[in-house]
Amino acid sequence: MTNYKSDFLNILASRGFLHQCSDYEALDKKLCEGVQSAYIGFDATAQSLHVGNLTGIMMLKWFQESGHKPITLMGGGTSKIGDPSFKDEQRKLLDDDTINTNIKHIQDTCFKQFLTYGDGPSDAMMVNNNDWLDGLKYLDFLRDYGRYFTVNRMLSFDSVKTRLERESPLSLLEFNYMVMQGYDFLELYRREGTILQMGGSDQWGNIINGVDLGHKADQVQLFALTAPLLTTPDGKKMGKTESGAVWLNKEMLSPYDYWQYWRNTDDAMVGTLLRRFTMLPIEEIEKLESLQGQEINEAKKVLAHEATKLCHGEEAALEAAETAQKVFEQGSVGDDLPSVTIDRKALSAGIPILDLFVQAGLAKSKSEARKLIQQGGARRNDEQITDIDLTANDSDLTADGYIKLSAGKKRHALVKVS
Repeated sequence: MTNYKSDFLNILASRGFLHQCSDYEALDKKLCEGVQSAYIGFDATAQSLHVGNLTGIMMLKWFQESGHKPITLMGGGTSKIGDPSFKDEQRKLLDDDTINTNIKHIQDTCFKQFLTYGDGPSDAMMVNNNDWLDGLKYLDFLRDYGRYFTVNRMLSFDSVKTRLERESPLSLLEFNYMVMQGYDFLELYRREGTILQMGGSDQWGNIINGVDLGHKADQVQLFALTAPLLTTPDGKKMGKTESGAVWLNKEMLSPYDYWQYWRNTDDAMVGTLLRRFTMLPIEEIEKLESLQGQEINEAKKVLAHEATKLCHGEEAALEAAETAQKVFEQGSVGDDLPSVTIDRKALSAGIPILDLFVQAGLAKSKSEARKLIQQGGARRNDEQITDIDLTANDSDLTADGYIKLSAGKKRHALVKVS
């Protein structure tokens, strides 16, 4: 492994964050010349970020830990277009009110746990690219900056080539996304002196556009740095589960479910995830990843605790661990288990078990719940359900006043009444 002069690059190298850089040597030197600012862009397409965004957030966190200034750029402008990278179809277009609501939720629930915001030299700041993109005059922009982008080069980027090779339509609106992202970099350099943009390896083409634009328009050296995308051993993208995205907002995914996501990771991924998504020292991680057999489960619990502590705080992490112990090791029910409250009269009248699984969030649809029962994976109060026409009523309530539903061995929810 290369030894760098800057703390930041050494940390990233030791924790598996380095994939590509426009100029490692020059960036390393720049980072030793005092406080620098770097940014990552996040589109506001939902009210929360998810585990797929966590690599970027951790890069910004380590940047701040190294004494530099991280910038979280919200794509209030680019969210109106949507990043076409490696997607087969155009994203749904969002209106201003939806985008602004999403930004507010993301700011409050996804960044402040990881980064320290303020007015100090290394305090994080949040900016919105709609502040400069919304006021651009199209003809002026094309004249001043369009000449620096060649269609030939834009067509060479993997994100565009993949879309064209699949013969998926790529609109002019989406094609403009990489131009806007390149302009964001130049604008942040002019406003904040930002010299570095980071992101996942799938963003290399978009980021390098900004580096080139800075050189051509302002004769300044800017830098691109990407991290390798994480995939599970079976090739799937990190951050997706059978029940959907792993959200960072606790209102969209409970801390218990977040803890369980990390606890259930594949054995082969433990070391990688400890490096990438915790602040534990490398020496401790090396000890944990060397565990074998059943002992690897202890390393997974450490991963789950540390990752949940970063996102939701230590109290939530401890509560999730306690709930998991009660559910899986003691056969009882923990206080932190996800729950849904229904009307007592509705339950007394009877609710189809398929509907109850959907309401509890254990199935996306009745057809999915039906398949779960047919495959033997559905349980009510720890007893297997075999009848897809079963109706639940208040006689199913335990002495403690709930119905425990289970989907497989790892997903549980409580149905309570009001």
